[in-house]
Amino acid sequence: MSLKDEQEAAKQNAHYEAARYLRNAEDTLKKAGQDGRWFLDQKYVSVACGTAYLGVLLAMDAIFSLRDVKPPRGNKRESIKYYLENAAKIDGHLVRDLNHAYQNLHIAGYYEGNLNVPTIREGFKTAYDIIERICPERQLTDEEYKARRRSGSWVGRLAAWLF
Repeated sequence: MSLKDEQEAAKQNAHYEAARYLRNAEDTLKKAGQDGRWFLDQKYVSVACGTAYLGVLLAMDAIFSLRDVKPPRGNKRESIKYYLENAAKIDGHLVRDLNHAYQNLHIAGYYEGNLNVPTIREGFKTAYDIIERICPERQLTDEEYKARRRSGSWVGRLAAWLF
């Protein structure tokens, strides 16, 4: 398998997994209910925002992996500072989008329990924008993704390491 094929396969796996997090977050957010500009249940909004933000971090890890940015030590998530500093080396727009997702999803939605629909929706929109940066030429089906995860291939091991 050539390097280009390996990178495309890694993008497929990363995109699938990050998009799956966002789909799950959207499903959770629907459970919160809505009354005009406000969500009704803080618990569901908090869980949805946390899940969506994790999808963003998975996408960022994939972007960094494809750009040969060294992963954080000890296989632990670093602070937002790690992500912002490394994103700045890649693209200024990525920094803006990452900071926007961090503020709207992680801080406002997850930690502070903000129930404002436009704030949370903007965070989700930005999360989708970040995840689309790793959109492969051909997206995987559920069956293909599961088969890769089960296989002992390099791509399967990379997917297991990333996620």
